[in-house]
Amino acid sequence: MKILKILLADDHSLMRRGLRSILEAQPGWQVCAEAHTGREAVALAMQLRPDVVVLDVCMPELNGIEATRQIRKASPRTEVLILSVHESDHLVREVIEAGARGYLLKSDSDRELVAAIDSLARHKPFFTGRATEMLLGGGISDSGMASQDREAGQRLTAREREIVQLLAEGKTSKEVASVLNISTKTAETHRAHIMRKLEFHSVGEIVRYAVRNQIIDL
Repeated sequence: MKILKILLADDHSLMRRGLRSILEAQPGWQVCAEAHTGREAVALAMQLRPDVVVLDVCMPELNGIEATRQIRKASPRTEVLILSVHESDHLVREVIEAGARGYLLKSDSDRELVAAIDSLARHKPFFTGRATEMLLGGGISDSGMASQDREAGQRLTAREREIVQLLAEGKTSKEVASVLNISTKTAETHRAHIMRKLEFHSVGEIVRYAVRNQIIDL
């Protein structure tokens, strides 16, 4: 029997232990590694090439959406299941566009997790709850602030989206530079471009934007 390799990524150790106990109770399933940040999840996925990655949407340093983009680019055969405590049209759209083919509410994980992983292991999508209704309803619509945020986000590069999260987490330009292995001057230049593109005038606006879009979780 081929072993199904699963990578768990969640910044709460209690959540990871709970998920691990459910998954490893299944014959032939193995949790090959655990990550507590999105950046660590990407590095481990590139190294281990798991069959499925289970990603919390809100994680330090790199959120689940951005981590999904990087994982799917580096390892196209790796499927991604996004876990979230929220559901919204905007988030479902972001999940799908990032390349994840599974979306599950944390409140449903004890009942649906095994079915979700089994489906993704066969390279079939798995969506539950409101996400399924949105998809079957013929489309996912944006409205109000979500539409504005979406348009604003499309103006940012991948590197700028990473920096938005780091700034929203309270990191200085010097700390951002350290995390991304770039110069402080380059980090400051990126920050200036972000503020201009999003038409923001303070870090507080970046924080509110990040919270609205579940880039960070307060």
